[in-house]
Amino acid sequence: MGADNIIDKLKHEWEVLTGDAGKDKTFCSEQTYPSETEAQAAFTRGLTKLFAVNSWSQLPGINSTFKLYDQQGQPTQTKPEPSYYIQIILPGVNVENWVQIENILEDDSSAQFTVHPCPNPLQESEETQHFFVKEASSTFRIERRGSSLFGYQIGKNEKINNQDYQAGSRAFLNTLIAEGGWAGFQDIQWGKLTDYLAGKVDTV
Repeated sequence: MGADNIIDKLKHEWEVLTGDAGKDKTFCSEQTYPSETEAQAAFTRGLTKLFAVNSWSQLPGINSTFKLYDQQGQPTQTKPEPSYYIQIILPGVNVENWVQIENILEDDSSAQFTVHPCPNPLQESEETQHFFVKEASSTFRIERRGSSLFGYQIGKNEKINNQDYQAGSRAFLNTLIAEGGWAGFQDIQWGKLTDYLAGKVDTV
């Protein structure tokens, strides 16, 4: 790597650290089945896994807590809908992180939902209760192609929430989470989840 490239990389990392730049990151798992019929059956099972958000916390290797809330901010065990919320609590960090479901797409061979960081629906505050800014997004997706099933977690514009009113009193903590524990932990967490969606792991 040339000197210019190193300088550009360091500059970008500094901009990420100070909340001036975002990252995109995709995790994908693939499982191939003996036939399309079996892959379709796995896809049907994957739909249940994808939308059973509360069950993600029970998956071996995932130490975060996921809780689904409805539009009124009440805990629910139902299938997610647009404008529902998900509360996420990371291990070792006793703070709540909230995202809101923007949309849900589903057809015969794929399904996904996309979330954005948001304020805590249980409080009257405009502060984004998440270590990423509200413009960031995370998409959870399953897709069958022939006899293969894919599980995805797609992160877009993952910019640290440590500037202006969005961060509130959490600016320093959000930086520590995003560039500290989360940077390495997400590889494990989303890798386990995408394996689960693709059917490589079936135990909850």
